[in-house]
Amino acid sequence: MPSANKLRVGFVGANGRWGPNAHAPALQRLAEAEIYAVCTAHADTAQAAADKYHVARAYSDIRAMGADPEVEAALIAVRVPAHHALTKAALDAGKHVYCEWPLGADTREAEELAALARRNNLKTMVGLQRRASPAYLYLRELVGDGYVGQVLAVHMTQMGSGVLTRTSDRTWQRDVKLGANTLTITFGHAMDALCMVAGELAEVDAVVSTQVPQWLESDTKRHVDVTSPDNVMLAGRLQSGAVVSVHLGIQPYHGSGYRLEIYGKDGTLMMIGGGEAGQEIHRRIVGGHKGDKAPQDLPVPERLKWVPEEVRALGPAYDVGQMWVQFAAAIRGGSAVEVDFDHAVRRHRMLDAIRRASETGQRQHVVL
Repeated sequence: MPSANKLRVGFVGANGRWGPNAHAPALQRLAEAEIYAVCTAHADTAQAAADKYHVARAYSDIRAMGADPEVEAALIAVRVPAHHALTKAALDAGKHVYCEWPLGADTREAEELAALARRNNLKTMVGLQRRASPAYLYLRELVGDGYVGQVLAVHMTQMGSGVLTRTSDRTWQRDVKLGANTLTITFGHAMDALCMVAGELAEVDAVVSTQVPQWLESDTKRHVDVTSPDNVMLAGRLQSGAVVSVHLGIQPYHGSGYRLEIYGKDGTLMMIGGGEAGQEIHRRIVGGHKGDKAPQDLPVPERLKWVPEEVRALGPAYDVGQMWVQFAAAIRGGSAVEVDFDHAVRRHRMLDAIRRASETGQRQHVVL
C-alpha cells in the first residue's frame, strides 16, 4: 500500500550513476516523497533494483509504469540522449516529471517537452538543483535584501580537473551532439546559479573551446577524439546592467575550485567552494560592507534547510532532497515550480546564445 501523503515516485534509471547516488538516498529518507516503483531497460535489472530499494513494482517499459495509476510522478535520471523519449512517455501517461538537466539534447527537444507538460497541465521540475541549495538561496536573499546595494559587477571562476582521462563508460560524452558536456552540464549548473543570485544574462561575448581534443580511456587505454568543449569564457551584461565575467573549465590537473563574487555600491558578497554537485556543506558565504575591516563568514540560516540531518550528510542527496521537498509540495498544494521545464527552455536558449557568440565572434543578445 502507498505511504500516507508521500509523493509516489517511479524511478527511471535506477541502475545508473547519478540517480542511485543522489536521488535514491534522499527519497528513502524524506517524509514528503518515496521510491514507489523502479523502471530500467530490462526485466532482470528492474527486479534487482526493486529488491535493492525494497519496492514491489518493477518495470522494464516506461509505458507500463505510466499505466500504473498509483505512480504519481516519474524521475528521469538517465543519460541525456534518452531524456526526450522517456520524459515524453511519462508526460503522455499523465505523470508529473522530474527530469535531470539538461532537459533535452538540444533546445528543440526541451521546447517540445515544456509545451507537452503545459498542454497536459502537469507539474515539472528540471534538475538544476542549485535552485534548492540552502547556500544559494541565502545568497540570493542577501542580494535581494540589498546587502551589496546596486549590483555593479559579477565574476565567477570554476576550475575542475581530470579532463585527460575517463573510463570507457563515460567517453560517450565526447560527442558534443549528445548534449552532455562541460558547457551544458558543469557550466549550465554554475551559470544557472549565477543567474539565480544576480539576475539573467542580457548580452554576451564568449569563447567555447575544446582545448583537449582527445581523451584516454583509462580502462581500455584507447585514445578517442573529442568534440565536446572543456573551457567556457564569457563577458557581458546582466539585465540589471551589471557587468559579468566567467571562466569555467575542466583542466588536466589541480583545478583551483569555485568562486562567485558579487560587487555592489554598498558591499561585496562571495561564495567560495562547493561548485560541484553534492558539495553543499563546502559552500561558504563571505560578505563585507564599506565600513567593515574585512569580509566575514555569513552562516546559512536553518530555516532554509528543509531536509533531515541524515540527508544533509549524504553529499549529492542534500540539495537534490531539497528539490524533492519543493516538488512534492507543489504537486500536493498546487503551487508553481520555479525550476520547471519552461525554466529549462530559457536556460537552453541562454546556452544557444553563448554558442552563437563563440561561433560568430559577435556579441549576442540573450532572448529567453
